[in-house]
Amino acid sequence: MNRLSIYILALGVFLTATSELVVAGILHIIAEDLNISIALAGQLITAYSLAFAIGTPIVVSLSSRMGRRKVLLGSLAVFILGCLTSFGSSEISLLMVSRIILGVSSGVYLVVVFGAVAKLVPAEKLGSAIGTIVLGFSSAMILGVPIGIAITNWWSWQAIFIILSLLSLLITFVIFRLLPEIEGDAPVPFRQQFKVLGSLVIVSGLFLTFFRESGNSILFTYLTPFIQDVLHLKASNISIMMLVFGIFGAIGSRLGGYGVDRWGAACVITLSIIVHVAVLALLPFFVESFVISLVFIALMVFSMFVTGPAIQTYFIQQAPLSSNLVLSLNTSIIHLGLAVGAGAGGVMANATSTVFYHPWIASIIVALGLAAAFVSFRVGKRVQSYSLE
Repeated sequence: MNRLSIYILALGVFLTATSELVVAGILHIIAEDLNISIALAGQLITAYSLAFAIGTPIVVSLSSRMGRRKVLLGSLAVFILGCLTSFGSSEISLLMVSRIILGVSSGVYLVVVFGAVAKLVPAEKLGSAIGTIVLGFSSAMILGVPIGIAITNWWSWQAIFIILSLLSLLITFVIFRLLPEIEGDAPVPFRQQFKVLGSLVIVSGLFLTFFRESGNSILFTYLTPFIQDVLHLKASNISIMMLVFGIFGAIGSRLGGYGVDRWGAACVITLSIIVHVAVLALLPFFVESFVISLVFIALMVFSMFVTGPAIQTYFIQQAPLSSNLVLSLNTSIIHLGLAVGAGAGGVMANATSTVFYHPWIASIIVALGLAAAFVSFRVGKRVQSYSLE
C-alpha cells in the first residue's frame, strides 16, 4: 500500500509540475491570444515562482501540525481552483491571479509530499521513495510539457488547465480513499522551528541549493541557443534532443534515490556534483565534436537529477522535527537560484554576444555549491560526534 501511495503522490507532483513548466513552452501563444507582449506574458512565470517561493514556507509552517492527508487534499483543491481560473481567463490580470494560486498550492503539495513520504517508508528506503517523487517532476519535463504543447495545437492553451483540473480531481479522490492518515509534525513551537535556520548545517545546505540551481540555470535557461548557435544543431531536432535529455534526467532521479539508500545522501551529493562541475568545465573544449558535446550535456542533466533526491533526503535527515519548514525553504531557494541564474546568463549573453562561455561560469558557481556541501557535511559530523559524547 505504501508503494502505491508513493506512486499516487508522484502523479500529483507530475500534474502540479506540468502546470508550472508548460507555460514557458506556450508563452508566445498566450501572448498572441491575450494581445499582450511576450515580456508581459513572461511575468506569468515570475508570478508563479514568487508565489511558490514566498507563499509555500508560510502555508507549510502554519499547517505543520495538521494531518498530512488533509493538507494534501486541501492543496490539491486549491490547485484545481487555480486550474479552473486559468481555464476561464480571458485577460492577463485574471491569468496572473491564477498563476499565484497555482504557485502556492503546487509548492505546498510538493513539500508536504516529501514530508509525508518520510513517514510512509522506513528510513533505509527513504532515498528511493524521494527519487520516485522527483521522477514525477522530471516526467513533467519529458512528457507534461510536450503533451501540453500538443493540446494547445489541437484545441487551445486553456484546454491544458481543464484537463489538469480533471486529472487532479481524480488524484484527489484516490488520495482521499487510499492514502492512510499521516500525522503532522510534532507540536514544536513556531519560533523553535525557525531556530533551525541558525544551524550552519542547514544554512550551508541551503547555499548548496542556491549555487547549484544558479549554476544550472545559467546554462540550462540558454541551452537551446547553446545547442543551436554553438553546436549548430538544426532547430527542428531540438525537441528530440530535449526529450533524450529528459529521459537521462528521469533515469538520474531514480538512480539517485537508490544511491542514497545504499551509500548515503552526502556521498551521492558529492560524487554527482563533482561530475556536474567537471562536465561543465570540459564542455566548451569539445564543442567541435557534436557527439561528445551532447554526451557531456546528457551527463550534466543526469548528474543534476541524481543530486535532487539526495538533497531532499539530506534535509529530512538533518532536521527531522522541522523537515517541512526546511524543505519549503529549500524549494524557495531553488526558485530564487533559478531566477538569479537566468538573469546572470542573460547579462552574460548580452555582454559577450554569445553563450559559449556559459558552461565555464556555471561550473564555477556549481563548484561553490560543492564547497557549501562540504561545510555542511563537516559541521554535521562534528555535531553528531558531540551528541554521541
